[in-house]
Amino acid sequence: MGRRKLVVGNWKMNGLRAQLGEVEAIGGLARDHAAVEVGLCLPATLIAAADGVKGGAFIGAQDCHMKANGAHTGCLSAAMLVEAGASWTIVGHSERRQDQGETDADIAAKALAAKAAGLKVILCVGESLDVRDAGNAEAVVSAQLLASLPEGAAADWLAIAYEPIWAIGTGRIPTMEAVATMHAALRAALASRIGADADAMRILYGGSMNGDNAAELLAIADVDGGLIGGASLTAEKFAPVITAAA
Repeated sequence: MGRRKLVVGNWKMNGLRAQLGEVEAIGGLARDHAAVEVGLCLPATLIAAADGVKGGAFIGAQDCHMKANGAHTGCLSAAMLVEAGASWTIVGHSERRQDQGETDADIAAKALAAKAAGLKVILCVGESLDVRDAGNAEAVVSAQLLASLPEGAAADWLAIAYEPIWAIGTGRIPTMEAVATMHAALRAALASRIGADADAMRILYGGSMNGDNAAELLAIADVDGGLIGGASLTAEKFAPVITAAA
């Protein structure tokens, strides 16, 4: 089944208004490669300004709270993100699972809150090096996906991002065979829960994809795009990834 490639930059805790020119340039790349869906998940402080210069790209957030409002100092609701100009959000990124102690149940709740406010969602799952070395990666990550998957999960509002945690920002990647095996396992796990709609859901690769390896990774059957970190911070570095997806 043909799935439109989805390539999303995650700027993490990077980016000031001085970098809005990069957002605009990436938006131009997105317009020039309309066959690919391109987005940037930015710090919340940039979402509103970036929405005005996004061109052909979409602007997303990096997280949202599971509650619509309330006494949650420092948090942002999905409705706030939509009002600022976001149309997508990431939930369950490994850095939030590890650093903020977020659970699978938290992630599922955040995804549902995002959907209720009209946001599309990239739900992240992945394994540590210990799990990989123990030979349990596919089983562990598939179980994490099923535990994090929200009710009503469907391809029209949800995408999955596989993050080999040990590869993020290190330049290391699993073998292409290992990536293919993991993505196929995640597709099978989705099918066990949502049936035939699993064929339409996009599964992104989220571990150190860049201009040097994007073409090879994106040629794998069940790799439907990428969640890109450092290589998305400038249009120059992001361009070859977008081109490879096209």
